[in-house]
Amino acid sequence: MVDLTWRIFSQTGNIETYLLMKELENEPNSDEHGQSVIEEISPLDTKI
Repeated sequence: MVDLTWRIFSQTGNIETYLLMKELENEPNSDEHGQSVIEEISPLDTKI
């Protein structure tokens, strides 16, 4: 998931995506959390 957020950040330069990536690096992996991240990233992904 961190790779996805990095790719989006590198393409858009969106600081919120970078901050999300940093949060993901510091939190343990879980399916429930991963789903909420996908929901947060989806709007950013459509702007590319």
